Amino acid sequence: MSWAYTPPVDDILFYLEHCTGLFGDEAEGRIDRDLAHAILTEAGRYAAEVLVPLNASLDRNGARHDGNGVITGPGHKAAFDKFVEDGWVGLNLSEEWGGQGLPSALYAAALEFWHTGSLGFAMGNLLTVGAAETIEAHGSEALKQSYLPRLASGEWTATMALTEPAAGSDLGVVKVKATPLEDGSYAVSGTKIFISYGDHDLTGNIVHLVLARLPDAPEGSRGLSLFLVPKSVPENSGLTPNNVKCVGIEKKVGLHASPTCVMRFGEGGDSRGWLIGQPHRGLMAMFTMMNNARMAVATQGVGASEWAYQKSLEFAKERKQGKGTGPLAESERGIIAHPDVQNMLLTMRALACAGRCIILELGNAIDQAGKGDSSAQARADLLTPIAKAFCTDSGIQSGCLGIQVHGGMGVVEETGIAQVWRDARVTTIHEGTNGIQALDFVGRKLAILPEEEVQGLIRGYWDVAKGLIQSENDAVARAGRQLTDAVAALERSQIKIAEYRLANRGLASQAVATAALRQFSLVAGCAYLGKATLAATGQTAPHHRRFRTDLCFFANDLLSEVFGLERVIAEGEGILANLDENLLLDPGVATDRVASLL
Repeated sequence: MSWAYTPPVDDILFYLEHCTGLFGDEAEGRIDRDLAHAILTEAGRYAAEVLVPLNASLDRNGARHDGNGVITGPGHKAAFDKFVEDGWVGLNLSEEWGGQGLPSALYAAALEFWHTGSLGFAMGNLLTVGAAETIEAHGSEALKQSYLPRLASGEWTATMALTEPAAGSDLGVVKVKATPLEDGSYAVSGTKIFISYGDHDLTGNIVHLVLARLPDAPEGSRGLSLFLVPKSVPENSGLTPNNVKCVGIEKKVGLHASPTCVMRFGEGGDSRGWLIGQPHRGLMAMFTMMNNARMAVATQGVGASEWAYQKSLEFAKERKQGKGTGPLAESERGIIAHPDVQNMLLTMRALACAGRCIILELGNAIDQAGKGDSSAQARADLLTPIAKAFCTDSGIQSGCLGIQVHGGMGVVEETGIAQVWRDARVTTIHEGTNGIQALDFVGRKLAILPEEEVQGLIRGYWDVAKGLIQSENDAVARAGRQLTDAVAALERSQIKIAEYRLANRGLASQAVATAALRQFSLVAGCAYLGKATLAATGQTAPHHRRFRTDLCFFANDLLSEVFGLERVIAEGEGILANLDENLLLDPGVATDRVASLL
């Protein structure tokens, strides 16, 4: 079933203007508000008019492998060609190489629109952008000259080739090899799996950034180097095939538009590659791309939440069933008049809006860090796992709620709402599982970043709470008190996590990592909703009222999870301290042992 997408342009523009200070004098690194409005309006129009009508078709008839290579679904190439023609590929890439050099926050907003329109379609461009940024940051001048203009223009696309059959999250066991050749290039050989857009018929060439091992590489992740391996090598004013082959694509739960490829390098001849960065320092270079991708994947989560919300809202207005209660019962005859349905709709919208605010804060921090602001870099480091985990968890939750709002029709593919969940499901897994985001957050970010940077972020949340409490609006003031209690719980949990670290209680730190990341994320999301609400004080436009409503609902109905998470964090290792495999493998033993432990 088709639906009408309304991109939240006003919400984003308001937040960027009043909460990030993005707009202003171009000489100071800011951009004109009218320009930002025009860009977001057109990006949203492309999503609504091109991607939304195509999305269900690409889900039913997605990418396929014909024995020689990947053929994308009907309509995919035409949509991609228009995407390139409209100049969207290099939105945030350097102007030096043909990009538009626009801020990360603005790029993230456009990405959200495109992911709402079609997660599977938009997946491809985020990888190209990340690869281009990695080449610019770590590649030689020759590589930049040969590849960046073509990537920025959309003439070629790019991938991130990390995963192997035995090397998923643990990249230290990567086995793909790179052997030096006499001309200074390297012969790359081996197999990579789960390579999104590893092959397709959209462009004339595909650039792969491949993690591999040199002959003298030490074991583990410190022995990895990064190589640029094109499908075809540009030379002599043409392209020479490079023995890079897609031997199959995965049959997935969702993201059917996006070909997930098994790639073989060096089969039937050398696959020539060129070193990016320093030998054995490939993972450091690759993290340039991965951090970009993690923010981009966060926009996938927000896109899924917004998709689920708007589609469910449309259905709830039209579906007649029973008699509702409350303020909407007299004016609305659809199931939207039922409080339970209203709660589900508000949950989806509040999750989407909170996640959006987190991403815009992250994008702004990245932009400021690029100008040499060390505090902004620390904020970006902290907000990256928060954005990735919170937004993707929310996208999956919203997909489930969307199905529930649709009732029995939710599990019928004809309605299209199940596609939200199917497409979003992988987002908590790729670009670093959310469990790994949690370990990174507790084990690296909280442990290594200066304490004053972490406390500075939390102080900002205190300031928002204090401002909300002073509101003349009773509901907003109550949300301020609820946020105050939540920030206090967050601070108590931070003290507990620090105690585990100082006592070398590694199991405790890892056991509570997911809870710690989730708790921080909930407080951050609520605080940024509060920040927008304070900025909208006294204003009555629809997007101003949405911020207030979302804040009050989030604080009252979603923020209470913070206190349960505080208890989990306080327990430390908990039952895991005495867990062995028998407790997991033998249900009978597990019952007896757990009972004794309790």
